[in-house]
Amino acid sequence: MITTNTALLTKKDFSTRTDLPEWLLTEYKTFHDTVTDKTFPCYFGMNGENKGELRYAYITQDDWRNLPLAVESFLSLFNDPKHKRHGLFIFVEPFKQEGTLEAYRKQFWDILQYLHDEDEMDWPKDAPRDPDHYLWDFTFKGEPIFVFGNTPAYKQRKTRDLGNSMVLGFQPRRIFEGLKGTEKGGVMSREKVRQRVEAWDHLPTHPDISHFGDPEHNEWKQFFIGDDSEPIKGKCPFTHKELK
Repeated sequence: MITTNTALLTKKDFSTRTDLPEWLLTEYKTFHDTVTDKTFPCYFGMNGENKGELRYAYITQDDWRNLPLAVESFLSLFNDPKHKRHGLFIFVEPFKQEGTLEAYRKQFWDILQYLHDEDEMDWPKDAPRDPDHYLWDFTFKGEPIFVFGNTPAYKQRKTRDLGNSMVLGFQPRRIFEGLKGTEKGGVMSREKVRQRVEAWDHLPTHPDISHFGDPEHNEWKQFFIGDDSEPIKGKCPFTHKELK
């Protein structure tokens, strides 16, 4: 059955709304319990969830129409300065049976491709269209966004397993103002988080993890990393509309 939910969800909605599917309520509880664990590596996610500052939405396996509206609604929050540290998490209805990492990876990029194809706003003129360019970034409604995938298929990199759903995290680049790759605050924050990630995963930082603007780095590889310590090879599955 195809359903469309056009609301951007808050933490409170999960305890007050009666129209949300059971699978979503179950997956949100797992998400909440995971990111509020005192040892969870990401301080920003932990604090945001505890304070009710994060936003959420969901899509089903056969209906993604809520996605563009949800992301656009989330981006509108950034016109108010007090919302700058918020993040958006999109829950994808779980597969009937847990998939392979490659199955989730394909769906992740299919979802981003869909979001891009539905975007009626042109990318900024100076924004690279080719993901192989080191300054490429995913853009929606003119806003550069870091998107990262989390799935139950991560068995070693447990920080990327937030439940039975694939969960897409959306962080507009503006969130990182003052915390950019080469800025002192950015370097210190990044290193603290990475140390905590390594402690959770019992693995070294993935080789595709770097900072935006690193000329030796492809940002798209950081969107959906491997469950090992091998660099991702091959072309990015995403294709800009102008390059089709």
